[in-house]
Amino acid sequence: MAGLQQELYGVKTDPYALDPDWDDVIPIPQIEPDGALAAIAYPDEYAESMSYLRAVMAAKEYSPRCLRLTERIISLNPAHYTVWLYRFSIIEALNISIPDEIEWLNDISLTYIKNYQIWNHRQHLIDHYYPAIVTTPDIVTALVESERKFLEQMLALDTKNYHVWSYRQYLVRKLGMWGPAERQSVEAMIDDDVRNNSAWSHRFFLVFSDPAYTTPDSHATEPDSRVPADVIDREVEYAEEKIKLAPQNQSPWNYLKGVLVKGGRKLGTVRQFAEQFVENLGGSEEAEKVRSSHALDLLADIYKEAGETDKADLALRRLGEKWDRIRRGYWEYRRKLLDSATY
Repeated sequence: MAGLQQELYGVKTDPYALDPDWDDVIPIPQIEPDGALAAIAYPDEYAESMSYLRAVMAAKEYSPRCLRLTERIISLNPAHYTVWLYRFSIIEALNISIPDEIEWLNDISLTYIKNYQIWNHRQHLIDHYYPAIVTTPDIVTALVESERKFLEQMLALDTKNYHVWSYRQYLVRKLGMWGPAERQSVEAMIDDDVRNNSAWSHRFFLVFSDPAYTTPDSHATEPDSRVPADVIDREVEYAEEKIKLAPQNQSPWNYLKGVLVKGGRKLGTVRQFAEQFVENLGGSEEAEKVRSSHALDLLADIYKEAGETDKADLALRRLGEKWDRIRRGYWEYRRKLLDSATY
């Protein structure tokens, strides 16, 4: 932050009423109606800052002092959506360096990791910046690398931060980050925590939304004939290897099924793999062994697909009776659907 321009960045701490730089502004205070049932007792510092914000917004002023004013209010209330929008308008009007603003925003993001407005603002910045650099590959590459590094830093603090993952998908589409580097980055997260369903979801997005070989706007749950067979093979193998590490982890099982659907392949192609996690189904209590209820769930679908309704019914019944009792009602519902075309 030391390199940022002092006239644009830095939180002010003294009252605006005592600052000669603001003598020309008549603040507009918050007016509460008489007898208000839920009047808000704002802290003095916040109330004064907001009164000056109302004044400069009413005057449509876009200046360095207004930028600093938004920084102060954000430090007091980082969820103030209107302040973020006004800040972006100032950045546009003054043609402020986007890399500088991103550098400032990084510190804010690391402080308020669950704040949505931060990521909306960041998206506005990239949308504004990208047209100016799109014809300069070196700058785009540098932006890709710096953004990925920062997102990895954010996700190290909270691996399932929804706002960060949503922004990451936006960034992949915007900057064309479909290459191996992004996939390797998310693979590292799965290696670190194979149960990170957010990382699994991002991998699925990367693999099956890549415009180089997928059908535009293809739904996540429909087959896509454009996806190469070797990609499907690779992803099936990847999911199976991760399943072996933690068979009761639902994420790779869901991923495996999704890959098969995308590739237009029958679920039965992984029947032998899934059956290795289930032994003596329907046998004695001592003999029956199920290392993954998710394998049993998939097998119910595989048996149904193969027309082996009795085996599918047995799998669902045993899930409800023993291996996933908490969802017994759901498994019974699935049993009723076995003879239905909607299953």
